[in-house]
Amino acid sequence: MYHWPPMRIIPKLHDRVYNHSFTQSFFATKNLMKPFTLTGSLSLLTVLAFWLVAIVGQVQAAPPATQPASRIDNEMRISLAWQIALDAANFSPGLIDGKFGRRGKMALQEYTAANFPGAKLDDPRVATALGVDLPGVLATHVITAQDLAQVGGTLPTDWNEKAQLTAMLYETLLDAMGERFRCSRGLLQTLNPGVDFAQLKAGQTITVPNIRPLLTQPLPLEKLTNRTLTGVADHIAIDLSEKTMRVFDAKEKQLALFHCSIAKDKEKLPTRDLQVKEIVVHPNYTFDPKMWPDVTNVKKILTIQPGPRNPVGLAWITLDLPGYGMHGSPTPEMIGKTGSHGCFRLANWDALTMTGILRRGLTIKILHPPAAEQ
Repeated sequence: MYHWPPMRIIPKLHDRVYNHSFTQSFFATKNLMKPFTLTGSLSLLTVLAFWLVAIVGQVQAAPPATQPASRIDNEMRISLAWQIALDAANFSPGLIDGKFGRRGKMALQEYTAANFPGAKLDDPRVATALGVDLPGVLATHVITAQDLAQVGGTLPTDWNEKAQLTAMLYETLLDAMGERFRCSRGLLQTLNPGVDFAQLKAGQTITVPNIRPLLTQPLPLEKLTNRTLTGVADHIAIDLSEKTMRVFDAKEKQLALFHCSIAKDKEKLPTRDLQVKEIVVHPNYTFDPKMWPDVTNVKKILTIQPGPRNPVGLAWITLDLPGYGMHGSPTPEMIGKTGSHGCFRLANWDALTMTGILRRGLTIKILHPPAAEQ
């Protein structure tokens, strides 16, 4: 019988020195010395807890003085540590939310396979290479006037009214902070109990996940595209069945993993490989009523101004299939859950990362296209 939290039954390892012989014997005793799989009676999070405690010592160790005082339970701390580390390595665990679910498991499995082929789950190199940091999962952020200036209030739903706006800003400060720190609004509310984000003023402090790099102020979009890979991208593979994007080098080593939304209508899914034609950061959006038959009150083509809540978010990547592209999203929490009109939709931060990875002419391989599944 395994009990949570698992660290209660693990002896303290002093000075944070990784005790490999202890871990090997412990994992062997618990029948965990077998290749990593996503299934089994023992939850992955429990396994990760055993592993991390063996590497870094007690989870309940007091955080450094620079850390915020927000209290989170052991399960959330472990989940956040892995999510933050995987996100920083460009193997996206999905929205950082303190819950190590299916996307987190996929990211960990693929990072391990790409960087430590054949490694078992107890291999200390994985956590070390990722820089998994249990004490350092939280940080503080001081609200600035720039933060507040990114908030424009409730956006209209009518396309004619949207076209009258000068910028597509965040609706709430909670939205803005969620996107800044790549996390769910629910996580921010959990980390800041009793805080009304709508009432926050410049100079007040909130607790946030300690992502890498930690963005303490709005940065020019160009700087948000600078995330480097461990190699040079040769091609991208989009798996329509999984709603994933994987970046590979010329030797087929996987360099990154992202999650996306695809066309809701299967007839609009691409049936061939694609190529990158243009890359635009901070795009506007052209609303053509011919492409939206369900919208009956728009009689002409409209231009929607740039901004994080623009329909294509903060980045647009034109593909060589007319009308198709890869782009950001005004609703990051819905990535992979709702369908698009045909394009590949990513969270804004992942779309910006992709603009720094891709280049004109790069091949986008389409896996499991509709024709292949008939």
